[in-house]
Amino acid sequence: MASLTYDLTLAGLSVGGAAALTGIGLIVTHRATGVLNFAHGAIAMVCAYLLRQFTVEWHWPLAVSAAVTLLVVAPGIGVVLERFVFRPLRVLGTDPARTLVASLGVFVLLVGGAALVWGTGARSDAPAPVPADPWGQLAAALVLAAAVTGVTRSTRFGRELRAVVDDRRLAALWGVDADRVAAAGWAFGSFTAGLTGVLLAPYVRLDPYGMPLLVMEVMAVAVAARMRSLPVAVVVALGVGVAQSQLTRLHPPGGAEPLLQAVGANLFVVALLVAALVLPGIGGRTALPRTASARVPVPAGARIVAVVLFLLPLGFAGSDLHTSVQVPALGVVLLSLVVVTGRGGQISLGQAAYAGLGALFTALLAAGRFPGVPDLPELAALAVAVVLVAPLGLLTGRPAISRHGLALALATFAVGVGVSRFVFTQPYATSGLTLGRPAGFDGDRAYYVLELALLAGALWAVGALRRGRTGRALAAMRDHEWGASAAGVPVPALKLAAFVAGAALAALGGGMLGVGLRAFDPAAYDPVRGLLWFAAVVVLGADSVLGALLAAALLVGLDAGARGGVAAAVIGVLAVLAGRFPDGPYEALRRAAARAGPPRRPVLTERGERLRERLRAAGARAPAPPRGPVPAGAAGRPAAVRAVTPPAPSHAGGSPAPPPARKGTPTSDAGRPAPSVPVSAGPRTDTPRGSGGSRPAPPRGDSARVLRARRLLVRYGGFTALEGVDLEVRPGRVTAVVGPNGAGKSTLFHCLAGTMRPDAGAVSYGARDLTGLAAHARTRLGIARTFQQLAVFPSLTVADNVRVGAERGRAGGPGSVERALRLLGLDGPVRDLPAADLPTGTLRRVELARALAGSPRVLLLDEPAAGLDSAEVAALARVLRALAADGTALLVVEHDLDLVAELAHTVHVMAAGRIVTSGPAGRVLHTAGEA
Repeated sequence: MASLTYDLTLAGLSVGGAAALTGIGLIVTHRATGVLNFAHGAIAMVCAYLLRQFTVEWHWPLAVSAAVTLLVVAPGIGVVLERFVFRPLRVLGTDPARTLVASLGVFVLLVGGAALVWGTGARSDAPAPVPADPWGQLAAALVLAAAVTGVTRSTRFGRELRAVVDDRRLAALWGVDADRVAAAGWAFGSFTAGLTGVLLAPYVRLDPYGMPLLVMEVMAVAVAARMRSLPVAVVVALGVGVAQSQLTRLHPPGGAEPLLQAVGANLFVVALLVAALVLPGIGGRTALPRTASARVPVPAGARIVAVVLFLLPLGFAGSDLHTSVQVPALGVVLLSLVVVTGRGGQISLGQAAYAGLGALFTALLAAGRFPGVPDLPELAALAVAVVLVAPLGLLTGRPAISRHGLALALATFAVGVGVSRFVFTQPYATSGLTLGRPAGFDGDRAYYVLELALLAGALWAVGALRRGRTGRALAAMRDHEWGASAAGVPVPALKLAAFVAGAALAALGGGMLGVGLRAFDPAAYDPVRGLLWFAAVVVLGADSVLGALLAAALLVGLDAGARGGVAAAVIGVLAVLAGRFPDGPYEALRRAAARAGPPRRPVLTERGERLRERLRAAGARAPAPPRGPVPAGAAGRPAAVRAVTPPAPSHAGGSPAPPPARKGTPTSDAGRPAPSVPVSAGPRTDTPRGSGGSRPAPPRGDSARVLRARRLLVRYGGFTALEGVDLEVRPGRVTAVVGPNGAGKSTLFHCLAGTMRPDAGAVSYGARDLTGLAAHARTRLGIARTFQQLAVFPSLTVADNVRVGAERGRAGGPGSVERALRLLGLDGPVRDLPAADLPTGTLRRVELARALAGSPRVLLLDEPAAGLDSAEVAALARVLRALAADGTALLVVEHDLDLVAELAHTVHVMAAGRIVTSGPAGRVLHTAGEA
């Protein structure tokens, strides 16, 4: 027994050593570049294949082959990836989500390339560069960990690496060559990947799909180490390796043995599930994809072309028709990613798991092997399978509530791998499963017609989710999650709904695919397929149903008409280049065609063109003519608000003069203030700014509508951001909070808005305690907010941005949208423009209009004048005074003390997390000015 324990321990140390190498490489790459290298396993596979090619096929000496592979090829791959894939993404300032897509693109490109070059069959003749005992691998892992630790702590390069990790831009300002550091990190990470591949290849099957997935499973050790601690990664890797080896000696009686054996053989998968789902998330909070511009319109006639292409297979016969049966089914699976990723903005790398569950449940239900359910006809079995799989979308939906970016990517990938390993490959669920076709649809042509009908239903469902109130809420959540929550969108519930709907669609498509192939094939739903599907949908248009259909046709057609791996290689190339055309390939092709076409002959002279541009600019600045009196406000406010935007006075030139640039106003490339569509600004009749002059005495307000903060305490580690803060925001009054940066103003604002929960103290509205209430729930009570950093939804028009606030606010409605647009001067042509490319001043008004459309009783404004010029600030002040006069409670956090002096009734001065002075605006600001 002791000898068996010793032997199993040695075997576990061997596996753990290889896993430790993977963890070290992933951590170094992530620390040097900020990229979680999903292609690590694919690099390991390519290096293992190259070593075999050099020794087995070309008969090179093993030592020479190993040296070339590990010291030249592997680091070279890392340097090439850094220089030509990830550095351009960083230089272009691409969203971090695109970096993740590029990493997945490298993965599928290398997998597809390996399948093209070496075939998809498993190889068992890979050479062993070190002896079979575990000490070589263990020693390599320990030596590398010690070397990396020594370099990072004791050398100049290590100091530069730490500087780049802490703040890349600041390090570059101090003369650190951040690109050199990143290239070195990529070279070392690829070296460890190659070392892992050549060490594992003799003991596992060498194939383009199996080894990359195996290496990705041991990513758990890097995640458990929080992508920072090398000693923790080594210890976790060795511990899991030994535990996995020891579990193989257990053989419990009864039906538990297959499951226990599956756990014993896949303990790294269990570790990945725990690390991804239980431990705190890693990486940024960026969703995927983050739409940064307006949605690119579908090319004219594209829908007709798609319909014709999908009808063409009805004229096929034989193997061509049989292959075509897979396209509509895969199209339905990929439509699930349009819902989850394209519209909802959430990462989902595990959709293959739900598709496989749909196929498996359909087969079990049709065969009468599902517990407690008699055998069902195929169509009924498919429908029941969809109903059963849909709630399982919560497996990935629940983590999405609190996880974003890399953390969510790992969570969804871990779920997909777990389902594949513990469900699809188990004999009790899959042995002897076959599927028939529904009665009357046994032939390929008849079944293809049925699939087209089901695909049409799926397209209708996806279209319904992308239109109307739900579609706007999903787009808002995708574009700016915090902004959507502030507008009243129940983000957690909406995320769950998106994942459940995605799971249902994936199950439908998976079941259709299984019925079409007449069998349940676990390999068709491998986790690597899920990565390929995700990359294909993202690069061909995540928010486009036509992109999903095109991806399905390409994935099936390329691999059917050529050697396996072509589809993965093509999608990989497109994913690697995704950062170069963020608006999708359609827009890239359109721009390329426009550049390649003949130049347009100018109709006007150069002077005429300049004059036309001036006239256009003047027309854009001119306010829209009033459309009649403004009705009472969003909550039945008096008509005093009508005077907020009087007609602009005319100037000698017949067009309004541009407003003067204000200090700090964003400028265009030419140095001029950024263009805007300002609120109409009439002659000033109010008290001059900063005078502290008299203003009408504000009403004391209804105590039942007072927003209060009591003894708020917020700590970040050892830093106290708020300490014993008390505050009241009363109806009809403008309360301002001022203070230096770091005083705690933003933290106080987040506690009041519901985006942060204090460690102690309470927030209440009237008699109701709001301390634990989410932001969207506070919005529905009538507490609206704006953001210091703009929180608009760029893929929606101005009117739809405002409509989201009306639909999700306290008491908004169709009329409140028009009132808010008119009040803020947005009821002209600008209302139908996408918010993506509008100037800052206009976007500030869009955000405020969205907040007002929900008829709030309390309005929280965080730096509302940031980025506005003098005329826009004056117009903003008139709007805010009118709102306060109508009984709205306003809290303003603002650095512009002139605006505070003009607006505020009460001013609180914060410093070091406390309110140090409070009182009337004139006295407090005068005292602060003297100090």
